[in-house]
Order: sequence, then C-alpha cells, then structure tokens
Amino acid sequence: MKKNNSPSSIDHIPLPAALSDTGVPSDAAPAVLTLRSVSLGWRGKWAVRDATGVFQQGGLYAVVGPNGAGKSTFLNALVGQLPPAQGQIQRASTARFAYLPQHHGLDLSFPMSVYDFVALGLWAEVGAFRALTRAQHGQVQQALQQVGLADFAHRLLGTLSGGQLQRVLFARVAVQQAEVVLLDEPFAAVDEATSAQLLQIVLQWHQQGKTVIVVLHDLEMVRAHFPQTVLLAGQVVGWGPTEQVLSDENLHLARHLCAGDFL
Repeated sequence: MKKNNSPSSIDHIPLPAALSDTGVPSDAAPAVLTLRSVSLGWRGKWAVRDATGVFQQGGLYAVVGPNGAGKSTFLNALVGQLPPAQGQIQRASTARFAYLPQHHGLDLSFPMSVYDFVALGLWAEVGAFRALTRAQHGQVQQALQQVGLADFAHRLLGTLSGGQLQRVLFARVAVQQAEVVLLDEPFAAVDEATSAQLLQIVLQWHQQGKTVIVVLHDLEMVRAHFPQTVLLAGQVVGWGPTEQVLSDENLHLARHLCAGDFL
C-alpha cells in the first residue's frame, strides 16, 4: 500500500483495552499517538522536522527543549489543530483528548461564572440547547472540588487571581474525563504553591491510567516526576526514559541546534 504523506494526514487506530492498575506503560502498552516522519511548519519554515515516536497509553510524558524548539507547535499537531506538512500522525480512534494551551485567550471582561465556564468542558456531550443532567452537574462539582475551588462556583472569571484562573482551567480539562490530556506549560504563570497543587492533579490523572503529555521548562521537576521525556530542538533529540533523554550530551546538542550552530 502506498504511504499517504499528504499535509492533513492524521490516521486513526483502535484503542485496545486499558492497562493494569499501576497506570505505567510497559513495552507492550498500546499506542495512543504515533508519529511517522512528521514535519511541522509553514511558508517553507520548519518548526519541527522529521519527528518519529510513540506515546503509549497510560504514560506520563514531559516535552522539553530550549526556547524556539517547537514545543507548542508539537502539541498543536498532536491534538489535530495543526496538520503535518509531511508525514503522518495516528491517533487512537476511541480516545478522547483534552488540551490546555499555554495562552487561554479568554475575554475576562465577559461576565461568565466559574461554574458555567467549567461546564463548557461538557459541550461535546451537551451541545447548545440541552441542560446538564444531574450526573453532569456532579462532574462539574467534582472537578471544582479537585482543584480546591468548590466555593468559587458563582464567582466571575474576571475576579480571579492568575493562580485561581489556572486552577479553573484545570477543572475544565478534568470535567472532560479524557483518556489523553495535553498541557502546554501549565505551571508557567502561577506561584510555587499553586504549581505544587496542580502537579499533584497531573500525577493523579496519571495514576488513573490517563496518558498525560506536558510541556515543561523545569528540568528538575521533569527528572523527579516524569518517567518519559521528549526533547525537542526543531527536531527530536531524544524520546524515551527521562534519565537517558536528559543527558548532558543531549541537552548540549539541543541548545546548539536551537542556536543554529549545527543547521
């Protein structure tokens, strides 16, 4: 069969049965995302070139790299917002994806309550005109409880601090109950205490068997909590166990690639 390398080539593969209770992928864990020679870019400029690799079901992955490495572009492609210019991305056909971008783009002057904003995470199930069921109201309340904002349900988004707003964004991700969660620098604009709380939520999602993929800058956090890492520098420098990927040699190479020394 001839390989399809069209710019919008995103194939679908069936999602096999879930993993064991540990939530840790083994060598035999099914793939939820597979990249084959994927290049991402526009107008003749590549953000990521020739990326090949697999994200396994139940894995906890960090995506790291210097500024300009293509990390946000990479996540946009994984969730289908940016089609590959070359190559293929295969996604498990029955897996639901939830994505938290680096910049929320919200109009905080619009008078929307915390509760209503989180409930919008159920849009795919509810649609424009149906009311939430009792079970769905329970999902929203549980999500707010998880992020410590159960008492903020009726507050307007525009009255929240930066850390509180980020927790609301996490609640909106949580309410979707997706099997695959992608987060782009979720701790970048919050204080240390909020970062610690949100990190615990990420780890809980992983323990529940979700596949979690997070763009991060804090390499110490990555080494301490993320068993798998993708190191980008306009291309894949390393993809696999964190202790192997974050070697001094690989980090040195990534810095020089982003500086253009070896291009």
